[in-house]
Amino acid sequence: MQETMKGRVNTMEKTNRLETTLGDLIAAASEVAFEYSENERDAYILAQFALVEMLKKTTHRIDLNKELENLSSPSQLIH
Repeated sequence: MQETMKGRVNTMEKTNRLETTLGDLIAAASEVAFEYSENERDAYILAQFALVEMLKKTTHRIDLNKELENLSSPSQLIH
């Protein structure tokens, strides 16, 4: 979908986003893990692994050294 506003063209991008709560995500991962596991311990491990992998794929990696270099010195922040 394109929309022109003051000479600019804005394009809505397709995303693979799903709006949900963290609790719902954990519940869904646990439910599926229990279906495919032989025991409770394995189910929890599988659910944990799936959730960690999902979170790792959706987070933005930052370079802490770069971020710390760009911080203002404390003397500039204190008046």
